Amino acid sequence: MKIAIVGAGIAGLAAALSLHAAGYDDIEIHERSREIRGLGVGLNLLPHAIRELDELGLAERIADLGVPPETLTYTNRFGQLIWSEPRGLAAGYHWPQFSVHRGRLQLLLRDAVIERLGDVIRLGHRLTAIEDGAPTTAVFETDEGEVRVEADLVIGADGIHSALRAIRYPDEGAPPWSGLTLWRGVATAQPFLDGRTMVMAGDANQKFVAYPLAAPDADGRVKINFIAERRGVGSADADWNRAIAPAPVVELFRDWHFDWIDVPGVIAAADEILEYPMVDRDSLPRWTFGRSTLIGDAAHAMYPNGSNGGSQAILDARTLAFELAGAGSVEEGLAAYEQARRPAMTALLASTRATGPEAVMQLAAERAPQGFADIHDVIPAEELERVATAYKQAAGFHPATLNERASLSVARAS
Repeated sequence: MKIAIVGAGIAGLAAALSLHAAGYDDIEIHERSREIRGLGVGLNLLPHAIRELDELGLAERIADLGVPPETLTYTNRFGQLIWSEPRGLAAGYHWPQFSVHRGRLQLLLRDAVIERLGDVIRLGHRLTAIEDGAPTTAVFETDEGEVRVEADLVIGADGIHSALRAIRYPDEGAPPWSGLTLWRGVATAQPFLDGRTMVMAGDANQKFVAYPLAAPDADGRVKINFIAERRGVGSADADWNRAIAPAPVVELFRDWHFDWIDVPGVIAAADEILEYPMVDRDSLPRWTFGRSTLIGDAAHAMYPNGSNGGSQAILDARTLAFELAGAGSVEEGLAAYEQARRPAMTALLASTRATGPEAVMQLAAERAPQGFADIHDVIPAEELERVATAYKQAAGFHPATLNERASLSVARAS
């Protein structure tokens, strides 16, 4: 069976590796860019994603990319503790969580695809049309002219600005803006807290997220990935990945000096700061048309609340391969994949729009806008626990559920 994947990001590369592991060997990846440069900043691979990468034989390589955070901590804008919980192995999972650089992860997956599948990545291919049928034809624009690719299955893994999604939903328009602008960067600075903590500080109007991406260097300093957010600054029309000077962002956070981290100092130390409008995509009534479907951000781009986008793309890829391998036809496999993933992602998208697990930060801001002496005077412990548990369940990584779930590694049905 011939499979054409549109997009060589995390979703597309994970899909190629997953399908190959399930027994499919006629796979091509068509990437719009002329080179894969491994761009981006940090992301978190949660235990449910690490499980899938482990079953693909990539866990040791992933471990070399970054660090496993042991704690997730939420504070208010004054640095006061709202909620803290163990992560990864410390939380009882059978798999760790890893904070990694997105670009390094993409290059790792690309190298694994080349090792296992060979020369299957076609660069400089921009999808312009799809002709449904059996086979389905994907039409690409290249520097050499139009290229037509016949395939038994076409997978749209081409991100939030997906060409395949736009073909299926031509009137959808641009991703809706939340009113927030994100500034993302990596800085080399002194470790904060225990050096293994991911922290989120602030509320729905202004927030700062930070976590280490590497072990300390010879001087005891670490690379810290950060995301700074502010509502009412910027616009939905901002250029994606636009590099800006640190000073304006430092000014927005000038008073955020906590005992355990100097927020404006970290922002000022960034090698580069990239600006993004915080956008997502509305949920879709269907992902699959004929013998084509969507995965990852092309299917369900969501706000980064919960640090879950990259992990869900990997789960899409693995689930798609699992369902195809056990189905009697491509159509049956796609239907099973969509049933397994789309309702869950629709619910998760709604959760992230409601701030997901970060709801505890907003509750603290609303109930104690000037801070508090003890968070339990403001939010009962049971309520904090309930918010954290509900998100894990919605996202599919509650420890008991994940640890006991059956594997998605299966051989293709003969």
